[in-house]
Amino acid sequence: MSIGHTLLGLLESGPRHGYDLKRAFDEKFGHDRPLHYGQVYSTMSRLLKNGLVVVDGIEAGDGPERKRYAITEAGVTDVERWLATPEKPEPYLQSTLYTKLVLALLTHRDAADILDTQRAEHLRNMRVLTDRKRKGDLADQLICDHALFHLEADLRWLELTAARLDRLREAVTR
Repeated sequence: MSIGHTLLGLLESGPRHGYDLKRAFDEKFGHDRPLHYGQVYSTMSRLLKNGLVVVDGIEAGDGPERKRYAITEAGVTDVERWLATPEKPEPYLQSTLYTKLVLALLTHRDAADILDTQRAEHLRNMRVLTDRKRKGDLADQLICDHALFHLEADLRWLELTAARLDRLREAVTR
């Protein structure tokens, strides 16, 4: 996820302080991985340097001065470009699990056991996500669906690989 673009997008609704940006980000996108304040302020500093935001005001407070940031036209254009650019699908061509299977076969370990353990972990994750989806709001439901679909595809690969394990063993031990 592009933190910078996300913060710029949040600024399109109006100027905000760094604290408000962090709170809005965490509420909308950071359920599982909230932003650190340092990340917000370092990102805003970079956006400011690149001309994508400006300081719209400074307020004195009990602590350090509070800067209010506003998006520039260049920032709006940058967000528009980012939103219109499709995300590159992740092909998983360098799978750690596949590497573990091959190494298990090469070292005469039980590769089927690795597949079974991974299957159990995927199913456990799916139960957790399904429960979260059932209890969550629409945003949680959509995020969980995305993760569940990926886990389902992984499970299909695990089953296919288990069915081909003898052939894989022959191929890697030649």
